[in-house]
Amino acid sequence: MRPFPFLTTWQCLTVLRVALGLMMMVHGAARLYVGSVGAFGGFLNSKGLLIGPLLAWAVTVNDLIGGALLAMGYFRRWLSLGFILVMLGGILLVHLPNGWFVVGHQQGGIEYNVLLILCFLLVASTNDIPATLKREK
Repeated sequence: MRPFPFLTTWQCLTVLRVALGLMMMVHGAARLYVGSVGAFGGFLNSKGLLIGPLLAWAVTVNDLIGGALLAMGYFRRWLSLGFILVMLGGILLVHLPNGWFVVGHQQGGIEYNVLLILCFLLVASTNDIPATLKREK
C-alpha cells in the first residue's frame, strides 16, 4: 500500500490511536465536569440495568484512564475491546431505535458508534511498532 504523502501507514495508525484515546478521555471528563454521571446511572437503571450507577462510574473511569492509556499505546487490544463493548451497549440501549444517521434525516442514530467500533477494531488489529523499527535480538 502506498503511504500517505507525508505520513507512513504506521504513523497514520498512531494518530488514529491517539485521537481515539483523547476522544474517549473527553467523554469521561465532560461527564465528570457537567456532573452527569449520576444521571447516566439513572438512565442505565431505567433501561433495566440494576447496577446503573456502578456501570456509569465504570464507563466514566474507563473513558478517562483507558483513553489515556490507549493514547499512550498501552493495552490497546484490551482497551479497544472494552470501548467496543461500551459502544455496542450504547447502540442497543440508545441509538438503534433512532436509525442510522446521527444528524440530518434522523437524530441520535448508530453511524457514529459503528465508525468508532471500526476504528477500535483497526487499532486493536495493528502492532504499535512496525517490524522495521524493532531491534533484532
